[in-house]
Amino acid sequence: MIRVVIADDQALIRGAFQVLLDSAADIEVVGQAADGAAALDVVAAQRPDVVLMDIRMPVLDGLAATRRIVAEHPGVRVLVLTTFDLDEYVFAAVRGGASGFLLKDALPDELLTAVRVVAAGEALLAPRATRLLVEEFVTRPGPGRRTPGALTGLTDREREVLRLIAEGLSNAEISTRLTVGAATTKTHVAHLLTKLSARDRAQLVVIAYTSGLMDPPQA
Repeated sequence: MIRVVIADDQALIRGAFQVLLDSAADIEVVGQAADGAAALDVVAAQRPDVVLMDIRMPVLDGLAATRRIVAEHPGVRVLVLTTFDLDEYVFAAVRGGASGFLLKDALPDELLTAVRVVAAGEALLAPRATRLLVEEFVTRPGPGRRTPGALTGLTDREREVLRLIAEGLSNAEISTRLTVGAATTKTHVAHLLTKLSARDRAQLVVIAYTSGLMDPPQA
């Protein structure tokens, strides 16, 4: 059972999300929070698998709350939900440790899938958010930038897996594409995370583009 906490300052939205999530046989909402500070308390008490996190909330915003949750509870995954797809939010959410970024206009089935994907340890970004994220890292100088030399320690197969991750493929899809077992793909992904000092798949996507392995997507 996937345990979820919903953090949003609008009671109607929290209620609607809870009804939707509780309708799934494999998902259980274990808590709600109306602001980021309350979310920290609920997460500490419930230790959920996934937190649905709004960005704009009083007391403590969702980005700050995400950073705290990731730092204090490494096993908890944060799926950021927002009506905004501005690059500053995408950039900050991923840098803050979010494992997913989904816009609130997503379909119900897309939200359920997102929760399952994030709970399984993978990263999920809405298509618009992915483009904005990559463009932000590519154009903004700083620690997010990488050079082609960053990939020199990778094997040819690891580079191939990194390309497929950057294309948005899941581990299962990568296994099918490369005709290898699930355990083999999982091992390759683990090696990529270690060798590239990446926190999760979202950062691997960024590295694939900022290192020049993939061409930046067109707006």
